[in-house]
Amino acid sequence: MKIRRTAAYGVCHTADGSVLLARGSDLGSFPGVWSLPGGGVDHGEHPADAVVREFAEETGLAVVVRGVRAVVADVIALPDGPVEHTDRIIYDVEVAGGDLRAEVDGTTDLAAWVTHSEVADLPLLPFTARALGVQFQAPGPVPPSDEPVRRPDRVQRFGAYGVVSDPAGRVLLARITESYPGGGRWHLPGGGTDFGETPEEGLLRELYEETSQRGEVYALLSVGHRYDPATLGPEGVPMDWHVIRVVYRVRVDEPVTARVTEAAGGSTDRASWFTPGEVAELPLTELAQEALAQAG
Repeated sequence: MKIRRTAAYGVCHTADGSVLLARGSDLGSFPGVWSLPGGGVDHGEHPADAVVREFAEETGLAVVVRGVRAVVADVIALPDGPVEHTDRIIYDVEVAGGDLRAEVDGTTDLAAWVTHSEVADLPLLPFTARALGVQFQAPGPVPPSDEPVRRPDRVQRFGAYGVVSDPAGRVLLARITESYPGGGRWHLPGGGTDFGETPEEGLLRELYEETSQRGEVYALLSVGHRYDPATLGPEGVPMDWHVIRVVYRVRVDEPVTARVTEAAGGSTDRASWFTPGEVAELPLTELAQEALAQAG
């Protein structure tokens, strides 16, 4: 069985450099293994809200999100059989109140401040070790499988998008096909990532499929979401649609004529390079408007 989920975690330090970690309980997949506090993003929930909720549940502490540290993905064979792809959004957080305590009857059983020298001696989940700069033995690759990914009735999708520019300062956009949500509007190149892909890999694949460009991801811009339970799919069927969106800055050093390939799957009907002045006259999606304004 293959399953997929999105999770949010927080890196929280004290003034002396200690970091807050949570230990897996017997109810979780990895008892006794330590992790950054956090967990799965609920349907319709912003990832930043998820990390605040998970911190309160696992540690008793109220935290404030200060920024996004990284977005990573991994595929792990769980002890009970399923192969799980997890997209992990890691935030920097700061304690705003509460008292440290252990979670009761949850997937963690202890929360503790751990000094820098102590962290390396603990059994850590690989993504936690990587986030904290601790050397670890990476797990072996999970054998590929043609088994379909198990999906719930409600659609939670993880997508990676790019604010794409070329040496002339032009911006690359893709137009959504009329039969799809947002049809007729110009959107950032990108889309849903595949099972086993990192966000950067998925974005560069989508960039080529939608626009025929080869690019380089060089910075993380933002993490957001859109929840629209009334959205209609291409067949006019209502979807309880929740998309979690990571936006990167991308450069294309050798731009070519923008062309949509067959691999785009029909959701994009046109792609083009635009000057900033031309972009101002286009009907844009909400994501494109926000990301282009943020990128300046």
